[in-house]
Amino acid sequence: MGLLTLAKEPTPLYVVGAYFALLIGLGFITRALYRGTSGDYFVASRSIGPFLLLMSVFGTTMTAFALVGSTGKAYQSGIGVYGLMASSSGIVHSLVFFLIGIKLWAIGKRHDFLTQIQFFRARFDSVGIGYLLFPILVLLVIPYLLIGILGAGAVVRGVSVGMFPDTFAGTLNPATSQYAFAGAVPPWLTGLVICAIVLFYIFSGGLRAAAWANAFQTMVFMVTGVIAFWLISGKLGGLSAATQRVVANAPEYLAREGKITQLQFLSYGLVPLSVGMFPHLFQHWLTAKNAKAFRLTAICHPLFIMIVWVPCILIGVWAVGDGITAPGGNANAILSKVVQVTVADPFITGLLTAGILAAIMSSLDSQFVCLGTIFTQDIVIQMTGEERFSDAQKVLLGRAFILFIVVVTYLLSLFPPPSIFDLAVWCFSGFASLFPLVFAAVYWRGVTKAGAVASILTMAATWSYFFYEGLVKPTFEGVEAKGDYLVAGLMPVTFIFAASAVSLILVSLVTAPPPAATVDKFMIARGQTHG
Repeated sequence: MGLLTLAKEPTPLYVVGAYFALLIGLGFITRALYRGTSGDYFVASRSIGPFLLLMSVFGTTMTAFALVGSTGKAYQSGIGVYGLMASSSGIVHSLVFFLIGIKLWAIGKRHDFLTQIQFFRARFDSVGIGYLLFPILVLLVIPYLLIGILGAGAVVRGVSVGMFPDTFAGTLNPATSQYAFAGAVPPWLTGLVICAIVLFYIFSGGLRAAAWANAFQTMVFMVTGVIAFWLISGKLGGLSAATQRVVANAPEYLAREGKITQLQFLSYGLVPLSVGMFPHLFQHWLTAKNAKAFRLTAICHPLFIMIVWVPCILIGVWAVGDGITAPGGNANAILSKVVQVTVADPFITGLLTAGILAAIMSSLDSQFVCLGTIFTQDIVIQMTGEERFSDAQKVLLGRAFILFIVVVTYLLSLFPPPSIFDLAVWCFSGFASLFPLVFAAVYWRGVTKAGAVASILTMAATWSYFFYEGLVKPTFEGVEAKGDYLVAGLMPVTFIFAASAVSLILVSLVTAPPPAATVDKFMIARGQTHG
């Protein structure tokens, strides 16, 4: 299929601008609904019903990793990428919501928790465990935030190539002395705009604004995703024709495993457990009005994952079969390139771009609010006392830390890694390896404070080692980091998770059990979670 001439008119960006205006309007609406209390700002007064919970939870788990990253990864590795994350995530996420989410909601409601760290502090009767967890959670969330900003920059740059030749020269390739992405909006500008808009509406209404925005954004990116898939497949000659070109030109991309080994495929199954330890997801669980609100989420989440991931994976594979190449060799930009190549209508291009940005921003907002909450509740208030600050001051503290995190993340986005997907996997591997901790805290009476600390420290040490070996060391040595760093054919998460779980169990078995009175507060019996 021949490539169409790139559109020079900025109409797609006008459509994106209109979408941004709607989000700003939503910020004004949620500001009017804000009740002025820290409880309303941080957990929406625990008033979120089933539909809004489903949309906010799903929206916050669908990031640039799911759209931009998965398409780019499928472009590199084939259709097996769907099995790596999407199929297992659909099952594992719902299982975690049912086994962990409902119980933590019930515990959080009973004890009026606002954060994940408050739960672990109370469960293990340890103030110190909170100070240990805080920097680890923040350092793992920052790459998650970085994924969103990088994804937004890659998409807008890919769509806007040639629109502003007199303003943006593009990126010089020293090998060819040519400029890639000439006339395109640079990622630094897109990241700045995205951060500013998200900050506006979460400053206006806190987690309630994030939940409402997530619901709106989730509907936008799901609808536009279906439209994009229909238009792109039609331009490529239909599902059958597009797939046949992959069979003819790159059959390995349609193999069951393709470029992915069986051991690698199996070990990826641990990564979706990360949702059990996402601090921003924990906070969304706490917003639920009652336990019944979780039912719709547990049932629909796998279906929604399929609706989003299947088109993204197929588009990445079809690009290979059709000879569509990533601009500048950047796989993160392949989705926007396919949209440009196949969708001739600038308005539709803008609509699809807005849909992709909706998925990205629906995660950023929740993560920003979460980090502001844990800083306020688990560091400042823990050190100074609950009565030291008024509700308004607590909200101000949360906003200040959010702004700090946004600035740090934005600055890091100016030095992007080569693959959004692989950066996300490293981030998720850390959270997944803390899953034994939360599972034991909910279900095992014998888990001890020493066991919990050992598990956290072991995870941090082993994750840091593998991260250094897989990403940092090759970069310093001037060697291109492998997209899939494997140890004995397995993903590093296998060894990090195992080390964390073993240390938790062994240390708990040889140390004094916690007082029964403490444990009884957190063991939720069947039937006690309904509210």
